[in-house]
Amino acid sequence: MVGPDGNQLGVMPTQQALRLAVEQGLDLVEVSPTSRPPVCRIMDFGKFKYEQSKKQKQSKKKQHTFQIKEVKFRPKTEEHDYQFKKRHAEEFLSKHFKVKVTLMFRGREMDHKEMGYRMLERLSKDLVHVGQVDRQPEFEGRFMIMYMSPLPSRAPAPKPRAAGAEPSPREEGQDAQVEDKPIGEETIS
Repeated sequence: MVGPDGNQLGVMPTQQALRLAVEQGLDLVEVSPTSRPPVCRIMDFGKFKYEQSKKQKQSKKKQHTFQIKEVKFRPKTEEHDYQFKKRHAEEFLSKHFKVKVTLMFRGREMDHKEMGYRMLERLSKDLVHVGQVDRQPEFEGRFMIMYMSPLPSRAPAPKPRAAGAEPSPREEGQDAQVEDKPIGEETIS
């Protein structure tokens, strides 16, 4: 038996533990039912559940989820269409979305899988400045699939200055003029 302040109250019958909890206006909660004897604690169970839900919400806020966008190609995709779809993938990656690149094969195209590998390799090289390959191209049925994720952000953006604030000389590109003279030869005017 553990009290509301965390101190040990020792082993006692269930009825006595319930009476203690009711006297203090709290609940008797079984903490470890599998141990011998079972461990119970006197606590405000509603407050405990509320704190647990707050912790869970807080941990969800810290998680960063990625939304996945998909770009579909065919092995015989022409150059203009390739560039158009590449720009879309580039835009998604720059907006910090993950991109699923799908290459769909039909009929005899399945005999020329190397065309698909070449196209996805070219795409990954074209997008190396905004993303990285998470999962190399692999076949799933008639589809060749590759996943790309955005590059981690580098440095934080500079903070905007307050309205009406004077820029410092360094911000304007005018470094302060400093003369390099030996000590003792300063001139005072």
